[in-house]
Formats: sequence, structure tokens, C-alpha cells
Amino acid sequence: MERIILHCDLNSFFASVECLFNPDLKNVPMAVAGNPKSRHGIILAKNELAKKYNVKTAETIWQAKLKCPDLVLVPPHHDKYYYYSQIVNGIYQKYTDLVEPFGIDESWLDVTGSTRIFGSGLEIAQKISNEVKEETGLTLSIGVSFNKVFAKLGSDYKKPDAITEISRENVEKIVYPLPVTDLLFVGRSTLKHLDMLNIKTIGDLAKSNKEILKKLMGKQGETIWNYANGIDEAPVLKFDEQEREKSVGNSITFTRNLCSEEEIKSGIMVLCDEVAMRLRMKGLKCQYVQLGIKSEDLKTITRRCKTDVPTNLAVDLYSFCINLFEKNWSYKTPVRLLSVTGGNLIDENSFVQEDLFYKIDSNKEKYENMEKSMDTIRKRFGNESVVYGSTLKNETIKTHSENEDEYDEN
Repeated sequence: MERIILHCDLNSFFASVECLFNPDLKNVPMAVAGNPKSRHGIILAKNELAKKYNVKTAETIWQAKLKCPDLVLVPPHHDKYYYYSQIVNGIYQKYTDLVEPFGIDESWLDVTGSTRIFGSGLEIAQKISNEVKEETGLTLSIGVSFNKVFAKLGSDYKKPDAITEISRENVEKIVYPLPVTDLLFVGRSTLKHLDMLNIKTIGDLAKSNKEILKKLMGKQGETIWNYANGIDEAPVLKFDEQEREKSVGNSITFTRNLCSEEEIKSGIMVLCDEVAMRLRMKGLKCQYVQLGIKSEDLKTITRRCKTDVPTNLAVDLYSFCINLFEKNWSYKTPVRLLSVTGGNLIDENSFVQEDLFYKIDSNKEKYENMEKSMDTIRKRFGNESVVYGSTLKNETIKTHSENEDEYDEN
């Protein structure tokens, strides 16, 4: 039996979530963006009206404003995006246990074994689309095909709020005319090689000589030739079999260099607070902490240390980071950028044998309760509704962090 694979892609996800909380944004060109006062404020996502002005993800705010002077900018709220992503993936799992996220706003589903219960691939796609819309107010573009690569091409084919089926019968009509850059894993480096061979479309690639591609690009050449010809046997993994995230991190490039101990400690505290919050949101704890520092002359260092026990508390991360800073840098040397990363992640409920010589902190439970209470308040009123007092005085620090999640490419 031929597989039936769906690729579900939430339309303009970050922007759409923001519109749920502020419906007026639906009527204006808007974008989710890093802070425009920072030195590298960029567009993270945009709505359909902004797309008409050719506003693009990852371009700078000033570039976007040149195209669309009336562009409305809103700050990102990653806790809300994660929340809705979990809801939507929960809906997918009503139809199959084979749900493989591909970023925060996209997932593959293998519904081959679900057709007797829920109908054809197209019928399942329509049911999922309707249910997501009814439960969340968000829309999907869904591709239906016989492999993962073509299913993703299908979800990209029509936007927003559309369903496209790519079958063996219509591959040449739908897929072959598409630019080769639409194919999964064809990036800038690969495109240079394909340009040398005058390969412009997926159809050109499908009809090209596989052996020449292999000689030119090695295994990558063979892989993309297979993809163009619909040869992709990669399975859709179960939701609980996904590769665990390796790390969670945030960074800040400051509007001006930090030149005092107080400012630097404030910056580190903001980052530790955000990383710890995201770890708790994901139900994870880290077993090492890494601190990155960049000076005004762009000299950069990264240092890491193991945690005594796995943690997802800001106070713990802060203690480790300050120790790393003081061992490897001077408060007298101005700081342009700071980054904090928690790595070697485990489930927060996992049992870990503690070091016999580990000193138990009697305040641990107090800090855990405090930070979980902060999570509850932020979930309701926003991330800036409650912050550590040490960060309040420093306007340079506040709201300028850039987390390491991917952009919303829609």
C-alpha cells in the first residue's frame, strides 16, 4: 500500500498568533520583529498584507520599512507560539501517532493507517484544517503526497489556508515547473553547482544525469536527484521519538556596550531568566551551562561548565555564568554581546544520581516555587509582567534578547 503523507504548515504562524490577541493587526501590514532600537533588529515573521509589499523574513527592519513605511511592528512572544504549537500538534495526534515536527510551525504526518477510520488523505487533511481553525483560529496549508519531500512541496504550493495533493499522476504538472530552490535541502551552495549545469527547475533536475551530479556534489547530488524524482523513503517518526533538543539558548547584542559590573550582571540575569523559562516550558533541565561574550572590537569567547545537578532555574544558571565570566573576563572590558546556553538536556522528571558531595541548597524549593509562579504570571500577562529586580534599572538590557529558535518562514 502506498504511503499517505501530510505536511501541515501553520500560515504566518508568529504573526497569526499575535493577531489572535490583537485582532486589529489583521487589517494592517504587520511583522513580528526584534527590537528596532537594537543593532540587529530583524523581521521574524510577517502577515499576508506585509507580504504584498515584499517584506521578507530575516531582513532588517529598516529594509522592511523602506518597502512598507506603514509596517506595524510587534515584539515576539515565544511562550505563546510554543503554547499554540503544542495544541496544534495535539490535534494532529488525534489522527495518527506518526507526527514529526519540522520546526515550531510545521509537521509531517503519516496517515496511511488512519484512512479506514478518517477517510482519504484529502479528507483527513480537510478535517485537520477545520479542527485547527475551530480550536485555535489559526489556518494551515497542507500538502498531501506519497512521501515527505513532495508533501512539503504541496504545503508550499498554495498559501494561505489551502490543501494541495501531489500524486504520481500530477507530479509533472505541479512539481516539474517549480524552481529547483523549492526542493528540500537545495541551498545556496547546491544552487551554484546546479547553475553550472543550467538546472533551473525541479523538472530539469529530475531529467538530469545522476552520475554527473554525484561526481559534482557527492551524496548530496544523488539525494536531490532522488527527491526530484519522488524517491524518498524517509519515515515519519512518532511524536515521542523525536531527537531531543541538544540545547536551549539566548543572546543579546546591546544597543550600546555594557561598561559596568552592574550592567553586565543585569544582562546575564535577563538571559539566564529567559533560558530557564524556556527550559521549563519544554519540560527540560540542562546539565551544562555555556556563556558567550563578545567585546567592542568583536573578540569572542565561549566558556562552559557542568552543573552540579540538572537544573532549569534562573538563579542556578546565573550563578554558573557569573563564575564563568569572572574567571575569563574583566568587568572593566566593555561587552557588546552576551549569550547563555543550557545544554546536555534531559527530561525534568528524569532521575539522576546526585554527587555524594553535592551540597543541598535549602532554598531550592523556594526558588522553584518562585520561578514557576513567574511562569504562570507571564503566561497570562506577558513575559515582561514580572522580572528580576536587578534588571529593572537598565533600559539597555530590557526586551532586546534574540532567542535561537528558527524564524517563521511563511
